[in-house]
Amino acid sequence: MRGALTEDVTLSVADLAGLPRQELGADFHCVAGWSATGLLWEGVNFGFVYRTRVAPLIVSGASISHVVFEGLDGHRSVVVLEDALADDVLIADRLDGGPLDSDHGAPVRLVSPSQYGFVSTKHLCRIEFRTSAPPLSDRWSPIASHPRARVWKEERHRRISGRVVRPAYRTLIGPIRALSARGSRTGAT
Repeated sequence: MRGALTEDVTLSVADLAGLPRQELGADFHCVAGWSATGLLWEGVNFGFVYRTRVAPLIVSGASISHVVFEGLDGHRSVVVLEDALADDVLIADRLDGGPLDSDHGAPVRLVSPSQYGFVSTKHLCRIEFRTSAPPLSDRWSPIASHPRARVWKEERHRRISGRVVRPAYRTLIGPIRALSARGSRTGAT
């Protein structure tokens, strides 16, 4: 972990396993319109990590506003601090009673069930704490993600209403399901 901190923080998978554990029953919602329901995640509450390991190291006078989560595959999600500190946000290492496998983000991943799945960064390897949002691309894109990505508000696209893009995304459900079939948890990633 790095950013507006007086020193970087390193937590190994073993370190995380030694912190207080939390189980979380939650659904996983893809921005394309499908959901995997009844998943049981286990890990460490991100808010706990923030309060105990990060907050004491914040540079004097700095105010953290955004958290950047990065995976080993290069995927990055930018999360408003308020959303990252929600009670249901985990750094998870287990799914449905077993360790995460590589398809589901092993060894650890972010799980933020109130946000669309692209926020839940797999193969989590780096967390950066920022005092402002990283710059967004000014280029228009049909897949430009919404900066908050809250499921209950259908915040799928940065500039287009969820009601407008929902029909287009729904056409992708079948092909995505076929590509990522996983028994009764079809499409859970």
